[in-house]
Parts: sequence; structure tokens; C-alpha cells
Amino acid sequence: MTARDIGLNVKSPEKECNDENCPFHGKLPVRGQVMEGEVVSIVDDKSAVIQREYKKEVPKYERYEKRKSTTTVHKPQCLDIKVGDKVKAAECRPISKTKSFVIVERGEGE
Repeated sequence: MTARDIGLNVKSPEKECNDENCPFHGKLPVRGQVMEGEVVSIVDDKSAVIQREYKKEVPKYERYEKRKSTTTVHKPQCLDIKVGDKVKAAECRPISKTKSFVIVERGEGE
């Protein structure tokens, strides 16, 4: 069974899984936002928390401030994710109360 094309410019994983909520080997469609972040913690087999940094403008001082936000994402079993990895997550349908994103690509860790 080969990995299906999800419509994003990402490499498909070499391992195979039988996760129903995997965008490559399951039936989960991805759409909308794509964000990059760093894995802060791994909650269980199928969940991870990623943190991303962004800049917010402060009009009074005409400057920008750094901010951070965390998001709970679904972690497919075919991607080997560890704490500290840079990952790319794509929006999908709600998988649970807090998960509406799924990891689609793993970058290099620090």
C-alpha cells in the first residue's frame, strides 16, 4: 500500500501505519492552514503538543513583540516524532475536543 497524495508539498513517510486518522494511509483529508512549530511534549501514542512563535504588533510603540502559542495535534504512527523536532502541521476536521491539526512532515530537531 502506497502513501496517497495529500495535496501539500511534503514528503510522504517511508513507514506504513494503519491509523484511520493518518492523512497518508488513512482517510483524513487536510485543508486550510499549515503551521510550523516545535514539539514541546508528547501526550500519548497519538497526540503531541507543538509550540509556535509569532510576532504581534504593538501600535503604541510602533514595534513588534514575540509571542508563543501551543496547539494539540494528532501524531500519526508512521512519522517518528520526538520532543524538540521541528514539524509541519496541517488543519483537518476536528479529531477530538482539542485536536484539529495533524502532523504532516518532520524537520530536523535541535
